[in-house]
Amino acid sequence: MSSKVVKTPGPDHPITIEPAGARVKVQVAGLVIADSTQALVLREASYPPVFYLPAADVAMSELATSTHATYCPYKGDCSYHDIPAGGERSRNAVWSYAAPYDAVAAIAGHFAFYPDRVDAIEVGGG
Repeated sequence: MSSKVVKTPGPDHPITIEPAGARVKVQVAGLVIADSTQALVLREASYPPVFYLPAADVAMSELATSTHATYCPYKGDCSYHDIPAGGERSRNAVWSYAAPYDAVAAIAGHFAFYPDRVDAIEVGGG
């Protein structure tokens, strides 16, 4: 049985999570897959910011559970979903951490989307 390395965010690898402060809407194939005014924005090290939207604001009926899974030493075990309406491009387009590590506990119950696997992630607007 192998144990997973667990790392804590710090000066060498900072992670911050805060309210996005704007409406975030995700679209694929003419469908609104997610629409939230309660999104969080996670900023990690030098990576681009990522929006995490609460499950209540995601059209879960438009997602299909994927068998793909990854592990992040800062966030924990990550599961993925496909967006069938988007075809092959939208495989593993959505990810979430069901039980993230304490340092990023705020993203539990939230979903994030790869910008290149959806048609649009709009930030702002009404």
